[in-house]
Amino acid sequence: MNKVFLTGRFTRDPESRMGSNSLEVSRFSLACQNDFMTRNGERDVEFVNCVAFGKTAQTINKFCKKGQQICATGRIKNNSYDAQDGSKRYTTDIVIDQFEFLGAKGVGSSDASYPSDAGQSYVTNNIETTDVTEDPYKDFGEEVNISSDDLPF
Repeated sequence: MNKVFLTGRFTRDPESRMGSNSLEVSRFSLACQNDFMTRNGERDVEFVNCVAFGKTAQTINKFCKKGQQICATGRIKNNSYDAQDGSKRYTTDIVIDQFEFLGAKGVGSSDASYPSDAGQSYVTNNIETTDVTEDPYKDFGEEVNISSDDLPF
């Protein structure tokens, strides 16, 4: 199975292009923190090249800006091409199938055109996602406290 899950911030505004068959294409890079810490106590960051097509690309190009945080799913795609100097070059991209906005409006960018309607749904490649800008569990009830003695492991 070729499945990738990413949470990261846009390192730049997405690049919008029209591909073959008038299909919109979005190219961008996400800065994603690793789980492990370096010797200095800092988290290492990976800069992941991504591409999206069709309605997913349209939504990304319209609403995402540098600094915007998203959670995305997709797949790894390896390509190769012949460079002008005759050498063979290899690329690895994550093809984004769906994503969700994270954080509040304007996080990471002062001019972000982040959709502000709570509960607004976005359909990307016929997969519906929902933007939740407030705590969906706020009216869930009283907080439950569990101690480690309550756990079976």
